[in-house]
Amino acid sequence: MTDPRSLRAILCAALFALATAASAAGPASPVVHPELWPKAKSPPLVDAATEAKITALIGQMSLAEKVGQVVQGDIGSVKPQDLREYPLGSVLAGGNSGPYDDERASPQTWLKLAREFHAVALETRPGHVPIPVIFGIDAVHGHNNVVGAVLYPHNIALGAAHDPDLVRRIGAATAEEIATTGIDWTFAPTLAVPGDARWGRTYEGYSSEPDLVRRYSSAAIEGLQGAPGLAGRLQAGRVAATAKHFMGDGGTTLGEDQGDSALPEAEFVGRHGAGYPGAIDAGVLTVMASYSSWNGTKMHGHQALLTAILKGRMGFDGFVIGDWNGHSQVPGCNKDRCPAALNAGVDMYMAPNSWKKVFKSTLEAAQSGEIPMARLDDAVRRILRVKFALGMFDPARPYEGRFELFGSDAHRALAREAVRKSLVLLKNDGALPIRASSRVLLSDMSDLAMQTGGWTISWQGSDTTRKDFPKAESITQGLRAAILGAGGKVIDGADDLVAEKPDVAIIVFGEQPYAEMFGDIKLPFYNQRTGLREIEHMRALGIPVVTVFLSGRPLWVSQEINASNAFVAGWQPGTEGGGIADLIIGDAKGAPRHDFTGKLSFPWPGAAVLAPFTHAGDKLAPAFPLGYGLSYAHGAKVARLSEDLGGR
Repeated sequence: MTDPRSLRAILCAALFALATAASAAGPASPVVHPELWPKAKSPPLVDAATEAKITALIGQMSLAEKVGQVVQGDIGSVKPQDLREYPLGSVLAGGNSGPYDDERASPQTWLKLAREFHAVALETRPGHVPIPVIFGIDAVHGHNNVVGAVLYPHNIALGAAHDPDLVRRIGAATAEEIATTGIDWTFAPTLAVPGDARWGRTYEGYSSEPDLVRRYSSAAIEGLQGAPGLAGRLQAGRVAATAKHFMGDGGTTLGEDQGDSALPEAEFVGRHGAGYPGAIDAGVLTVMASYSSWNGTKMHGHQALLTAILKGRMGFDGFVIGDWNGHSQVPGCNKDRCPAALNAGVDMYMAPNSWKKVFKSTLEAAQSGEIPMARLDDAVRRILRVKFALGMFDPARPYEGRFELFGSDAHRALAREAVRKSLVLLKNDGALPIRASSRVLLSDMSDLAMQTGGWTISWQGSDTTRKDFPKAESITQGLRAAILGAGGKVIDGADDLVAEKPDVAIIVFGEQPYAEMFGDIKLPFYNQRTGLREIEHMRALGIPVVTVFLSGRPLWVSQEINASNAFVAGWQPGTEGGGIADLIIGDAKGAPRHDFTGKLSFPWPGAAVLAPFTHAGDKLAPAFPLGYGLSYAHGAKVARLSEDLGGR
């Protein structure tokens, strides 16, 4: 057997040669300083026996089959039978894609399509080397593209839980649901360190602080993939994870999506690279390149970072996947052709609708030598390495079709636990916990779209209906069950509030769902005043108000906080809205059933004009600092917040 240290030396030498070839094939990347970057190592993706199998496969493959491995198409435009002519290495279901053009397809239908792709890829036919096709999907808070899946709070909420083991267990449960539908790979977790609430993807980050992202990264990977070195991951109910987006997506100027992180190298590494060493050490199989730039250079074309740093200094032995047509943003490229991205270190193009043209142009570039054969072979090797590590060459897939795991009670209980642990109590002037036997006015919060947020069934998550969540519990349902179950009374806005004055009102409001691009805003300011008007109306009637604010980011809501007797940051809790009732509704005598444990993983803004997150000690301090969170056991009087937009 080859000494692993010798194998590592050979690979590093090969990477240096590839970097030299890539530099010769296109514009040079900006200079980086490897000594500023942390060391890491993929364990153990590289072993002599597997590498020998991969070498044998590559030796049998035609040039067209090699090129096919580095191209990924979306199921909205590629059909299983297309793989007979175009031997693609991967397919994905994007945010608005579903089997046979049906976003609301059943889990059984998802499995049917996955099996059809696998069957064609593994056919025995002349001139074809059977290699499994890897199927990827954005399962970022549960298996969120599929109707009936359990959906967990988004990452910003999980960050507030400060519980890496919770993240690990959620990853494992999500992997089980993905595996039941025959899918192999999720484009998660996001390891961004968001620095500006104007960014519409803020909720995809665990924290604005790199230390928490660093602690969560390995837990998230191990949950989805299993422990490092686990053999036959698919057979064990695990899937491939993706560390994304490499790198700096959370640090762009003005929080602009797909913008530029204009930062010195040491700050860029220390802040925005925090999650990657832990992910690599935990064995993450894929890394997704970011749309964003660093000091003007697009990540999809950044050879120094993708090859010399990620694959060299940081020891990543899996493969790099591009983002949705991300290669098209590299100078000199378009969505149909971009040899520069592969030469820079992207191993697989995500070419959702242009995959045929990308296949053709990449084949031509390989034939002409514009893409060196060593670079193409290295990309193919990395992709095959991941497929072997997953267990894709083993025909047994025991978790496929185990639909008793899909949307299971155990997963719902875990999601409800996550809701309880993620809620942050910002203010409580004695209004909480609510005695369950009280007369409680409830604002209607049966809108599961707001409760689940973006990346839910569809990309933006804005077109969902109650039918998309067959077993989910809305916030209103959870509150009603807790109150009525203890002999209390639920009052709605149609009742006579003077004749039967409620003891307390619970008002739930917040952001409508959104995802990338559409979620970007100009100021970190919640400018819908309907919630404030509701609160003020109740207070005018002498009714105490408990506010639950749903959002994908901390926003300036000082007026609403001041007007409320209690204020809870509810984030986007997912399908198990009853977790909110667990905390704010006490027992029939008013004793807490559960206490708040959530603490802010982002500072809460004290002004609307300063968008980057401010911290304690800054000239303009936040309203509530990182780590803040009250509880029933440890309460505190909250001073009135400034209601001036500038925080003055």
